[in-house]
Amino acid sequence: MDLPTSRGNLRAVDHVELSIEAGRTLGIVGESGCGKTMLSRAILQLLPNKANLSGRVMFDGQDIVRLDPERLRKLRGRSLAVVFQDPMTSLNPVLTIGTQLIETLREHLELDGLSAKKRSVELLAAVGIPAPEQRLAQYPHQLSGGMRQRVAIAIALSCEPKLLIADEPTTALDVTIQAQILDLLAREQRRRHMAMIIITHDLGVVAGRTDEVAVMYAGRIVERAPTPALFKKMRMPYTQALLAAIPRIDAAPHTPLPAISGRPPDPTRPLRGCSFSPRCRFASGLCHQQKPVLEGESMQHQFACFHPIAVPVGIGA
Repeated sequence: MDLPTSRGNLRAVDHVELSIEAGRTLGIVGESGCGKTMLSRAILQLLPNKANLSGRVMFDGQDIVRLDPERLRKLRGRSLAVVFQDPMTSLNPVLTIGTQLIETLREHLELDGLSAKKRSVELLAAVGIPAPEQRLAQYPHQLSGGMRQRVAIAIALSCEPKLLIADEPTTALDVTIQAQILDLLAREQRRRHMAMIIITHDLGVVAGRTDEVAVMYAGRIVERAPTPALFKKMRMPYTQALLAAIPRIDAAPHTPLPAISGRPPDPTRPLRGCSFSPRCRFASGLCHQQKPVLEGESMQHQFACFHPIAVPVGIGA
């Protein structure tokens, strides 16, 4: 997927191929700017007007890219749902919580006003909001950040979607609230047997809440594996560096975190070789000349690296 900019063409997502089945959770992990959010927007077809998307997005047997706007709108509301990282930008500030929930239910499920209101109360209660009937009359700014995110999740789940995309759903929340939101998403995913994609920069978030993990860097998938296998034996140096940057609870006070040196490459100036090579301690001349292909010892665990890590590292998921 390419985006035209004043500095030239920007390759936001490059040769990404992913699949997810019903009832499964996929974690997409990477630094800011690696293409995670643009990948999710490509799936949802919520791209900038001038974005050039090549390839297919297959969902339930149909190519979303080729759907007309009306069919796409109905599909997004009914079967595809998303929870964004900042509920203040996804919730309408001038409409009450009840209006936003009820409108969604009436539009996509064709419920009458009374049934939609009753269902709205049930949804707010299901996501752990106290006094749900009173909350229907409140506006987003009257709720805390955690409560707003719960409302956004309730709206996303209101039409029983087959796929839910959670894009950094806990970024602006306190640590305790983060755990509550992630547990809520996991519980609802299991209960509804829907597919879910969790997008995050934190490997710790996906460790115990996903079935598979795909690590992104510079618009590409550089490693993908079942979650337990990835944490047991990481092969890509970038994945190892991401894990090492997570604070450990057993670390001594004031212990410096091992940051990844350098900066991600300029997406408008793609490198000839491996995009991670300027920052990688294992890089050789080959790494600077050729791009490694995503492959591995099995179809389940794949990685794009000429010098994969041979010694098992990481923690049990």
